[in-house]
Amino acid sequence: MKVGDVVSDRYRVTGTIGSGGMQDVYLAEDLLIGVDVALKTPQPGQQNKRFSQSAIIAAKVNHHNVAKTLDYIEENGRLFLIEEFVPGETLDVKLDRFGAVDPHLAARVFHHLSKGVAASHHAGVVHRDLKPSNVIAEPGVNLHHLKITDFGIATLTAEVFADAAKDGDLTRSTSGTIRGALPFMAPEMMFRAPGDHPGPEADIWSLGAMMFKVMTGIYPFGVYLQAAVNVQTRNRAQWPSFMTRNAQYQPLATELQSVVDACLSYDAKDRPTADDLVRQISGVCYINVHRSEGVINNLIQNGYSGFINEGADPVFFSMESVYGERRPAIQKNNRVCYSKFPGSPRYRGHPIVVID
Repeated sequence: MKVGDVVSDRYRVTGTIGSGGMQDVYLAEDLLIGVDVALKTPQPGQQNKRFSQSAIIAAKVNHHNVAKTLDYIEENGRLFLIEEFVPGETLDVKLDRFGAVDPHLAARVFHHLSKGVAASHHAGVVHRDLKPSNVIAEPGVNLHHLKITDFGIATLTAEVFADAAKDGDLTRSTSGTIRGALPFMAPEMMFRAPGDHPGPEADIWSLGAMMFKVMTGIYPFGVYLQAAVNVQTRNRAQWPSFMTRNAQYQPLATELQSVVDACLSYDAKDRPTADDLVRQISGVCYINVHRSEGVINNLIQNGYSGFINEGADPVFFSMESVYGERRPAIQKNNRVCYSKFPGSPRYRGHPIVVID
């Protein structure tokens, strides 16, 4: 499609958002109500899949942590899905900056993604392809307004995975969709037999694998075929020691590790439900305030503390508030993500995460 094309006399293409393994995604304007939407259409060779069934099912999911399916159109032999447009960046792009997200911000991410997954499961929709590239976060460093996307092709995804399983080994597929999903794919999805239909437990595993990546900066089982081998041999990466060596982060980090460990149970029946996750994360205590981005402009006390540049009023911080293996340094012109709280004579920054 090209800029200016109009679908159903209502949706005018204004740009290209991207292309995945199964669909092309465009930015479009809804001419009726004057808002931007995401217009999705299956790539050649995918039209015979159950695109329309996915749209009908996904339209039942209504939650603020899920990108809403708004419309489905069949026109001139082509299929179109209209989805809520979410400005921002995908979670995988965010993670490239963060490395490891501190437990307080990670808890918020976990909490809200769990709510979105729970809402979908209540509506009878299993995503089957949960991964950071299918989560959109607001611009900047807050990671507060999160939306899970592509529930609208959940049935299409299921059929792609089922077709690959017919060949006897889904994990050796050359499909970009499957290869991209493997680092977050549940064992029962990887090693399914023809006719198997993994349920909502597969989404719980994927959510756990995502949160391992969010909190540590590393994949729990590696990528591509390595991920499949490590899942099969139950060879999971260890939790990094930096998560718990700081007393300020140790209690919350330990709680979150326990929840993720349960999500990554190899036996599907041993995993919590999405509702269980919502209840568990609702019960942990985490800092839930605005995050800012700034530059380290001064270190004092032999590097034990310093200041973050924020206009005319620098924010004081202690190295004890820094999370992760990357430490802030002036000569590197490090940018950091932080929250700030009232203090005298300066605001105090906590938590502090080096983001580049």
